Amino acid sequence: MVHAQFDNTARQALAVKAVDAKIREDLTWQRIADAAGLSVAFVTAAVLGQHPLPRASAEAVAALLGLDADDARLLQTIPTRGSVPGGVPTDPTIYRFYEMLQVYGTTLKALVHEQFGDGIVSAINFKLDVKKVADPDGGERAVITLDGKYLPTKPF
Repeated sequence: MVHAQFDNTARQALAVKAVDAKIREDLTWQRIADAAGLSVAFVTAAVLGQHPLPRASAEAVAALLGLDADDARLLQTIPTRGSVPGGVPTDPTIYRFYEMLQVYGTTLKALVHEQFGDGIVSAINFKLDVKKVADPDGGERAVITLDGKYLPTKPF
C-alpha cells in the first residue's frame, strides 16, 4: 500500500541517519544508486527525503547503509517535498542555483513559452544529470541537464 508523509520530520531524520551511514561506510551516491537500480540523481534525492523509492530499491539501499526495516519502509513513503526551508538559501551551492533562477528564470519562462506555448516543464516527469567536463580555458565545468516533460495549459 502507498503511504504519504504529511510532515517531513521523519524523512529528515532518516536522511541524517542515511548520510551518516554513507560517510561511515565511505560510499558514493553512485554506489547507493547502483544498489537501488535507479539513477544517481533520483536515488540521492530519495535518500535526502525528496522521493519515495520502490520497495526493492528501498530494501537494497537500507541493506547497503545498515538501516533497519522501519527505515526501509519510510524510504518508500511519499514525502512532503521541498529541501530548502523558507527564504533565500544560505548554502553557497544551493544559493547559486537560486541565483541562476533569479537571473535566468524569466528568460527560461520566455523561451519555454515561445517554443512550446502556455504551460510548464514538469518536475515530476523529469530527469536530472550532472557531469564534470574539462574547461578549454583550464579547470572544470559543471554540465547540468534538466530534462522535464512539457505539460500544456488546458482551458476548461
